Amino acid sequence: MKKIILFFLTLIFFSSCGDQVECCVYPEPVNVTLKFTQNWDGVPVTSSDFNDFKFTNLHGETISISDLRYLLSTITVGSKIKNYQLINIGENTGLQLNFEQIEQGTSILKFRFGFADADNKDGEYQDLNSVSFNVPGMLGGGYHYMQFDGKYKDTNNQDANFNYHTLRAVNRADPSKLIFQDTSFEVDLGTVEITNNATIEIKMNIAEWFKNPNTWNLNQLNTVLMPNFEAQKLMSANGKSVFSLGAITQ
Repeated sequence: MKKIILFFLTLIFFSSCGDQVECCVYPEPVNVTLKFTQNWDGVPVTSSDFNDFKFTNLHGETISISDLRYLLSTITVGSKIKNYQLINIGENTGLQLNFEQIEQGTSILKFRFGFADADNKDGEYQDLNSVSFNVPGMLGGGYHYMQFDGKYKDTNNQDANFNYHTLRAVNRADPSKLIFQDTSFEVDLGTVEITNNATIEIKMNIAEWFKNPNTWNLNQLNTVLMPNFEAQKLMSANGKSVFSLGAITQ
């Protein structure tokens, strides 16, 4: 009788251990690639579309793009964070960002447009210095968030330049005492379900820079926007609707 009881106890023990081992096996981590794409109200935009008057903003100005590059920072997928990424559409660089060892399951996806003040340290990033992404010292230094340049048809249907450059807003009413406002902003794209190696598209709708919530009139605000404190705040507000989550392929 004792042998029978011992047999069943042994069987229960090994059965419990087996269940315990099985319950603690975690899926292998995977690799995730963020793919940054651009569009104009849903129509894809690449460098091949540059220098051609093929876009029209909400206010009615026809636009051609000559340069578009922007910086994202604190790019977060799950528990992994990349410091920053410079996306240059004209040169087709920075359009993808790879993350390794991402846990399978639900992952948060978010980033900041530009640098937060704590990271916006003048001269800190050599790779950005080398491509002239700096902000002049007279405007407080640090780095641009975006350089967006091109031409538009003015009220006389003549070609005119625009430089839609975003950076930390600076009030220069007293040049000896600059007043700053952090106009970077966080973009939270929610959570994504990752079960395999995945590519996640992050879309920028360029048209949104000109329309939401502020309808942009390029005949009034076109160049010399960097030192324009109020214009920088308007551009920051418009940027909050620019980015969205695109396709996820696994």
